[in-house]
Amino acid sequence: MEDLPQGYRPNVGVCLINSHNQIFVASRLNVPGAWQMPQGGIEDGEEPKSAAIRELREETGIASAEIIAEVPKWLTYDFPPPVKTKVNRLWGGEWHGQAQKWFLMQLRDDDTSSPLKYNTFMDIFHFEQAVDYKRPTYEEVMRTFKPYFQGSAISAKCKSAKW
Repeated sequence: MEDLPQGYRPNVGVCLINSHNQIFVASRLNVPGAWQMPQGGIEDGEEPKSAAIRELREETGIASAEIIAEVPKWLTYDFPPPVKTKVNRLWGGEWHGQAQKWFLMQLRDDDTSSPLKYNTFMDIFHFEQAVDYKRPTYEEVMRTFKPYFQGSAISAKCKSAKW
């Protein structure tokens, strides 16, 4: 993987939208009140695009989405100390944090066979809904994908009172 920052676990993220340009977010089980977009690790020998498609399918059951755009560079965030200790034990590594490749994906025909309920798609994603150490990454993701939302509700509604 080209230009992967050293010491960071390779990871992908998916900004999934439906035909109404609503963004899919899911509640984090381990952090009450926090939300995030689908994401996960890249397996050995796997390309980021393939990992994004796989992670979306594993986390949501969606197999019918197409990639519209990609953030051109790796985005990194560092783990806070307690998280770093936990994930390094769990993943068997010594990671500072994660380096992520992000993809904008469109749900094809609002895949009604998907296990997702429509109320998991939001017209608005406030960055403060994410865990604090991931907020700058989400801000960069949405800034990069903003041209794809011009003229839609998302272009005005992805915001944070804190940024």
